[in-house]
Amino acid sequence: MEFTASMIAGLLKGTVEGNPETKINTIAKIEEGHEGALSFLANPKYESYIYSTGSSAVLVRNDFKPSREVKATLIRVEDPYQSIAILLSMYEEAKPGKKGIHPTAVIEEGATVGKDVYIGAYAYVAEKAVVGDGCRIHPHVFIGESARLGKNCTLYAGVKIYKECVLGNNCILHAGAVIGSDGFGFAPITDSNYMKIPQVGNVVLEDNVEIGANTCVDRATMGSTYLRCGVKLDNLVQVGHNAEIGANTVIAALSGVAGSAKVGKNCMIGGQVGIVGHISVAAGCKVGAQTGIIGTIKEENATLLGFPAIDSKLYMRSFAYFTRLRELNKKVDELTNLVDSLKNR
Repeated sequence: MEFTASMIAGLLKGTVEGNPETKINTIAKIEEGHEGALSFLANPKYESYIYSTGSSAVLVRNDFKPSREVKATLIRVEDPYQSIAILLSMYEEAKPGKKGIHPTAVIEEGATVGKDVYIGAYAYVAEKAVVGDGCRIHPHVFIGESARLGKNCTLYAGVKIYKECVLGNNCILHAGAVIGSDGFGFAPITDSNYMKIPQVGNVVLEDNVEIGANTCVDRATMGSTYLRCGVKLDNLVQVGHNAEIGANTVIAALSGVAGSAKVGKNCMIGGQVGIVGHISVAAGCKVGAQTGIIGTIKEENATLLGFPAIDSKLYMRSFAYFTRLRELNKKVDELTNLVDSLKNR
């Protein structure tokens, strides 16, 4: 498909600076741009590429001021990153979706399957399970007994939804994600033996949740583990039993949220973050990579780094001292020797 710069600007409520008839038929990174491609500039670190890119058009912020001539047509928008996301979403939605049930799929008696559904090869839908209208169930997906999927959910290959778990509308689960596996619940009965505590709760994903590949969300011991509306989990994230992740919170890869922890809404959690159980993190917090949160964070919109987690500015000041410890230790030794010598006079 081919569009003009003015057509794209119209879709994005932007303005064109340059030739409005510039033809665009693909999207490319700004550093790899070529004729017919649309790129975007959201991060100032990449500004140098806008002067050399071969892309025919570039999305930029309304207030962008080039320091020298730009050959490409500029499409000025409020947020280039969001705008490119909108265009890519339109592109994906324009693709014809698969429909129908593969002959090797197994749908047990008593399961309910909605309209316009795709169920791929060797997928399994257990008794009393519900698959909502417009869902796309890819090969080798397992949907357990009495599990419920809302409308327009996408489950990629190998996803496992255990019994009685609930997905809202428009959820996306990537390959290998496991929803509703047993929580890590064991009661010590001797110094070296543990008794398994049955995990009889479930997992509830609200609308518009997206879960990355090989991420696991454990079912509750009792009640539910909750991922609220709009939560986004990266690949290889672990969410423990009875945890609750607030609306529109995002968590990057290799992070872990232990059982019964509560993370507030609109938080941004970096990679390899650890959050211990039975604590809470206030809304709007930003947590840097490899941070360890071992106590409740009460301050909303805090920015945290380090282990244990502390305010990011305090952490950076402390780190500056840490890098000078050898030098400071040497000075302490020198001063100690000086004091000792003065005492001995």
